[in-house]
Amino acid sequence: MPAREHFHSVMRIGPVQIGTHRDRAGRTVHAAVCTADRCGWSADYTSRSAAQLAARTHRCKVR
Repeated sequence: MPAREHFHSVMRIGPVQIGTHRDRAGRTVHAAVCTADRCGWSADYTSRSAAQLAARTHRCKVR
């Protein structure tokens, strides 16, 4: 059974949401997720600034 993810410090840049959580190893990870329908893009980053940069430069392929 997967562990529950509890996100905090959630922010939105365009269609992308960024949230901070701890991974299974106990490290702080910043997840960037596109909320547009059928996009499906998401990525984990070790720094919040990297997640923000990815959110600003993300372009959905779905139109």
